[in-house]
Amino acid sequence: MMRSTSRLTRSFILTLLVVVRAFAQGATPADAIALEQQGKWLEAAQAWRAVAERNPNDAGAFASLGVVLSKEQKYAEAAAAYRKALALNPKLPGVGLNLGLAEFKQGHFQAATKALRAALAQDPSSTQAQTLLGLSYYGSKKFDLAAQSLEPVAKLAPANTELQQVLAQSCLWAKKFDCAEQQFHKILETNPDSAAAHILYGEALDGLRRYPEAIAEFEAAAKASPREPGVHFGLGFLYWKSQQYESARPEFDRELGIDPQQAQALAYIGDIEWKDNHPEAALSYLSRAAKIDPGLRLIHVDLGAIYLQRKDHKAAMVHLQRAIALDPTQPDAHYQLGRLYQALGKPAEAGKELQKVQELHEKIEDSLVGKIATSPPVLNPSEAK
Repeated sequence: MMRSTSRLTRSFILTLLVVVRAFAQGATPADAIALEQQGKWLEAAQAWRAVAERNPNDAGAFASLGVVLSKEQKYAEAAAAYRKALALNPKLPGVGLNLGLAEFKQGHFQAATKALRAALAQDPSSTQAQTLLGLSYYGSKKFDLAAQSLEPVAKLAPANTELQQVLAQSCLWAKKFDCAEQQFHKILETNPDSAAAHILYGEALDGLRRYPEAIAEFEAAAKASPREPGVHFGLGFLYWKSQQYESARPEFDRELGIDPQQAQALAYIGDIEWKDNHPEAALSYLSRAAKIDPGLRLIHVDLGAIYLQRKDHKAAMVHLQRAIALDPTQPDAHYQLGRLYQALGKPAEAGKELQKVQELHEKIEDSLVGKIATSPPVLNPSEAK
């Protein structure tokens, strides 16, 4: 016990002496490295600052300061130190990668991608820079670029399920459905009970217009995790899309049993009630949905049609114009607006809207992508060396 205490005392004294030198006499790089080896990041940062102040053109000192500050999770300060190092020596190995990581940790994805592209230009073989670049594109919602960056590194790491899932989601949200299908199929081979993977795989199959298979995936997700948010809505949407309204309605009700404020489930029930010629019930559901999420296009299309039927032309106009503003590529709102102009005795305006319906007959088909809020995998890239 005495020897252990003595060793601890000597270590403390040596550390104290180094810190004193950092401020009084000027620390050396060896002093800073010694503190790093002991895991004394605060003291090491003080030492590297002293070295950098004494030698302001020492790019290596600023780079080392950035590493130590990153260890302290002071990423903004670390990024500033890395930028200073690169300004002094743009070819300093590894600094661009470290800068990209520091920016990524702050959620500064655009700044991270800029640094990481430069790092890859310097070292095209760096899988860590390639991976981190893909994750930065993913974080900035540039899913097409994320998929391009992540696909080659995912092939090199088939056991990395987190990376495979980010790639799969990137493919899905970039609407590269073939890529998404392949990736989610691989994930489900490893973990067949993953409700989240079944849901996302079902979305990919929906995008490929393979509706029976998409429904089967959502049914598997519901079986694996019947309380999973979004699973019953997704299944209901696929039944609704296939005009199986009697099967769709119970699924939307089950979703509301999990989350009574699920605006999309309310909206689609309202649409089913409207299609079943129950305008009062439809109006009730659609109005509830509109209070929760007024940005859902379907709400405004149906409310416009209901108010048009009631000859409340002013209210119908408001909702149909809102629906078109939300997505002008869908013909249904243009059709209803054309009918409204006919009712108002405006044949020229009606003709323009009905002409748009003909032009949009090959509309972009509505899909599940973006309708279900899925939690992305935790993005936890390895620390750069």
